Amino acid sequence: MAGPLAGIKIIEMAGIGPAPFTAMLLSDMGAEIIRVQAKGGKLAVPLLNSKFDVLARGRRSMAIDLKKDGAVDIVLQMIESADAVLEGFRPGVMERLGLGPDICLERNPKLVFGRMTGWGQTGPMAARAGHDINYIALSGVLNAIGRKDTPPPVPLNLIGDFGGGQMMAFGIVCAILEAQKSGKGQVVDVAMTDSTALMASMLFGFKESGMWSNERHSNLLDGAAHFYDTYECSDGKFMAVGAIEPQFYTLLLEVLGLADDEDFQKQNDPAMWEKLKARMTEIFLTKSRDEWTVLFEGLDACVSPILDWDEAIAHPHNKARETFMEIAGVAQPSPVPKFSRSKLEIPTPPAAKDAHTEEILVDWGISSDDIARLRSTDAI
Repeated sequence: MAGPLAGIKIIEMAGIGPAPFTAMLLSDMGAEIIRVQAKGGKLAVPLLNSKFDVLARGRRSMAIDLKKDGAVDIVLQMIESADAVLEGFRPGVMERLGLGPDICLERNPKLVFGRMTGWGQTGPMAARAGHDINYIALSGVLNAIGRKDTPPPVPLNLIGDFGGGQMMAFGIVCAILEAQKSGKGQVVDVAMTDSTALMASMLFGFKESGMWSNERHSNLLDGAAHFYDTYECSDGKFMAVGAIEPQFYTLLLEVLGLADDEDFQKQNDPAMWEKLKARMTEIFLTKSRDEWTVLFEGLDACVSPILDWDEAIAHPHNKARETFMEIAGVAQPSPVPKFSRSKLEIPTPPAAKDAHTEEILVDWGISSDDIARLRSTDAI
């Protein structure tokens, strides 16, 4: 493997959502990650382990029945030579499997044990079920998104799930670096509630300073301001406007033909925002999205077309930066970030759950006798 994390070895106890995203990020950077999946059973999500399971790219996969005699010990043998374990189950699941952090750290004192949950390993809600929408609700973030007098919208599952996945990747790398100095591993406890709150740090600061209100759609960055919002065009498509700074706002007004309108000189007066937005709404409806795109092309007015998935893949800027790629015919985002020296390989396609079981066991030092015993008990 190439990439800045080449040589790092991680065991991923396969699940869905944020933990696989963490594993994908680390694998994209060159870490060797083994997906350990349950043998047999129905898939929780139909696309899992197919070529469309983008979060599973770049890693080998093994399937093992951990309820069979000797199976857990085989995984523990693998953990002895791993830098980290990653799991995204509810608190207590790994302990019941016999793979909790105490047992794993006893076998490998330098091990980093990453635990991804919605509510965290501790606290009164730790054992409760939930999804992204629940976690971002508890953090205060969901209430801040959307228009006034309407329920908060569902902002996909990007904030809790995948924000949490990024924090876990960061935490694992930090803990591995520390273990290389101290010789001691530790547990990395990532809660999506905590991660969501952290990503809103700037807004919490604004709130504490009096610059931000609890009322949705009444603040600088929540769509209340006429210069920071989205506008429908004559073709039913949309433009995004983010002209906060005076120099950008001036160019915005010039293109819209509003440079001489005295009302629009009161940019930062919240009492004027609704009136000014109504006027801008009328103007944007006079042209198509692509016509507005041409008019703003090359100008630092902070105005951009809002693209759909297909348009984003085809956009010249994204093509120039190779923001997207194809793996096994499936279009998907490319690894991020880009490095000046470390070369990142194109990830391999997602693997079937048992595609590499015996190959992995051999590579990770499991004896032929142990592999034969696993096979004889139908554990693999």
